[in-house]
Amino acid sequence: MNLFKSFFTISAFTLLSRITGLLREILVAKSFGASALTDAFNVAFRLPNLLRRLFAEGAFSQAFVPILAEYKSRQDRQNVKYLLDAVSICLFWILILTVIIGIIAAPILVIAIASGFNSQDSTYQITVNLTRIMFPYIGFMSMVAFSSAILNSYNKFAIPAFTPVLLNISFIAFAMIFSGNIYALGVAVFIGGFLQLVIQIPPLYKMGMLPKISLSYTQFKASLKFEGVKKIAKQMVPATMAVSTAQISLIINTNIASRLPSGSVSWLSYADRLMEFPTALLGVALSTILMSNLSKSMANKDYTQYSQTLDWGLQFMLILTIPCALGLFLYGEALCASLFNYGKFKEFDVYMTSKALMSYGIGIIGLIAVKILAPGFYARQNIKTPVKIALAVLVLTQIMNMIFVPYLAHSGLALSIGIGACINALLLLISLIKTKSYISQFSPKNWIIFILKITIASFIIGLFMYYMNKHIDWIGMYKNPLLRITYLLASIFVMGIIYFVSLYLMKLDIRKWLRK
Repeated sequence: MNLFKSFFTISAFTLLSRITGLLREILVAKSFGASALTDAFNVAFRLPNLLRRLFAEGAFSQAFVPILAEYKSRQDRQNVKYLLDAVSICLFWILILTVIIGIIAAPILVIAIASGFNSQDSTYQITVNLTRIMFPYIGFMSMVAFSSAILNSYNKFAIPAFTPVLLNISFIAFAMIFSGNIYALGVAVFIGGFLQLVIQIPPLYKMGMLPKISLSYTQFKASLKFEGVKKIAKQMVPATMAVSTAQISLIINTNIASRLPSGSVSWLSYADRLMEFPTALLGVALSTILMSNLSKSMANKDYTQYSQTLDWGLQFMLILTIPCALGLFLYGEALCASLFNYGKFKEFDVYMTSKALMSYGIGIIGLIAVKILAPGFYARQNIKTPVKIALAVLVLTQIMNMIFVPYLAHSGLALSIGIGACINALLLLISLIKTKSYISQFSPKNWIIFILKITIASFIIGLFMYYMNKHIDWIGMYKNPLLRITYLLASIFVMGIIYFVSLYLMKLDIRKWLRK
């Protein structure tokens, strides 16, 4: 399979998702700014999102994908279908129970994730109400993650990559129709999650791999005894621990942010949306492709292909991530002002959001590298090593929070996450190399030359960003939004040309590398 073609397919739809996502954030910023209402919504939305990342896209996918690849490699089509049906039935029952508990326990969950909220305050009650409206989203998205994993394993990447666009469309529609109503955003999440699940059904049905769902308790018990389900459940225990460390860190950070000045949760959230642009385009796309291909390589015991796939992923990541990191660090104010500085989102909000974005820029290479290196372990069904590393990084991140937050406030939280991710990625890489799981086809000398060329090209566009910041008052152009957006897009386009021409002149031919 052509990895770049798959990457391009996922990235194209992910780009569409991020563009519509930015449009949704612009509408929210214009209507609500960075206020107690947006803090309430972001905390409420974080709860189902946290569980989605923990179980759906996290522990479940990491345990399920390698075992599905193993079944496809060693079992006939009928047994693969038996596995999918059994997993679907178990997952459905567990999700129904989870959603019911979540709706009932919403007041407790809100206090747990944002202890800085006063239970007598209206912000707290709004957060509880929004949590109850949005909690079924975890059920929809867990089934979406399951369906997407099946489609991706059969190299059907387009539909899973497109589904997030539906959530953004739902957001945009409700934000425009019910402008100023924060509860409308909660309903938009519910509808968006439902639509993302429905769109997965036709391609699965066409493939003959649409899993069945049963309300029969007898079938549920029988499914629990299925060998493949027991194997997935066994793998999910360490996988949950691996993913939960990041989510525990997120809970702690949200708690800390809820105790900082009003708007802190929102400033971090807006910065996170911009940071997710490159992490989704690169990290999520590469992780999806690599997880599938690395699992196939291990199932076929093709260790050379396994290492070559990791080589490709790491090189592609470095080519695109280093300039992105520089852009978030140096162009944060330009991005925040051009995209969010409208309506109730004021100059102070731009300044505070850009501070967080600069902190994220320092760690974005680590954040994306983890998404590439971790599948290297999961494909080998080795989840214990990432767990140990993640636990150590969790402790280190909280130590950094104690150091940074008193001086940097909300941006200190972003900085701790970024540095922690870089340490996490470095330890994962060292472990893969030390155990000889990953034997690079590149010599150390070639790696150094490769990184040096990218760094030089990035330095050149860094000078261009510095020049633009000196000559353009991004916030001062508040009354000329179209001109400001034009300057931003034109400068990014020019930087892209300068960057790739610089690489070409240094004889790093991207086209030749991609063909290879």
